[in-house]
Amino acid sequence: MIRKAVIPAAGLGTRFYPLTRAQPKEMLPLVDKPVIHYVVEEAVKSGLDEILIIVGAGKDAIINYFDRHILDEKYTDNYMKHIPDIYFIRQKKQLGLADSIKYAKNFTNREDFAVLLGDTVYRSEADSTVTSGLLNDYYKYKSTVIGLERVKKNLVNHYGIVSMNSVTNIISNAVEKPNPTNAPSNLAITGSYIFTEDIYGFLDTLKLGKNNEMQLTDAINMLCKTYDVYGSIIKGKRYDIGTVDLWLESFLQFLDNNDKYSHILRKYIR
Repeated sequence: MIRKAVIPAAGLGTRFYPLTRAQPKEMLPLVDKPVIHYVVEEAVKSGLDEILIIVGAGKDAIINYFDRHILDEKYTDNYMKHIPDIYFIRQKKQLGLADSIKYAKNFTNREDFAVLLGDTVYRSEADSTVTSGLLNDYYKYKSTVIGLERVKKNLVNHYGIVSMNSVTNIISNAVEKPNPTNAPSNLAITGSYIFTEDIYGFLDTLKLGKNNEMQLTDAINMLCKTYDVYGSIIKGKRYDIGTVDLWLESFLQFLDNNDKYSHILRKYIR
């Protein structure tokens, strides 16, 4: 059974400047909870109760948020009571997503594990979570599983894009932010992964790639040349908090679906 989840949350939040000068983008609210809280809830509801969050400089607010707080005792319905103990480690230098995951090696300790990005939230279309769907595929194939969704062709340059056999669901190629004219498909990596421990061997050999960072997509591309790597179309909606526009759009959608506060939105809709 996979019990461990790794949540990278070390990015600088460049596209949110100046909001992120003192506040991590993962701590931006989606109505009444920060983004990172939804990510941890996704892990816990998927049966992943050993959680490592990888932070960087200026991310102390994330660590403080998951600490015990006197207000937790005041509210019987507090949001924190189902959150397990969480481990933290600092990425010493922002060299990209792939580099940050290397910091989890001692935590995962030769076990297969899940990776959920700290700025991506999911809402499932089923009773179980989106991550549970990936875990089910992992237990079926006993191999790495990558969460995917189809995006518009003109947006492929914003994602890692894969080639996947539609019969076997085996990924043969992965490329980071390709030009729409020569992208291998419109199947985009969503930011949820179930990795076998084999990924570390490829992370260790990575060189700086696009944007002068170590790209996880490049490691996945190398992994699928040696092992079977499976794609899994997610069953749910992905909320990407990667830009101010996307965050505001996600905020409004969460507000619209919130029983307690949606009346505020209705008040201003004409």
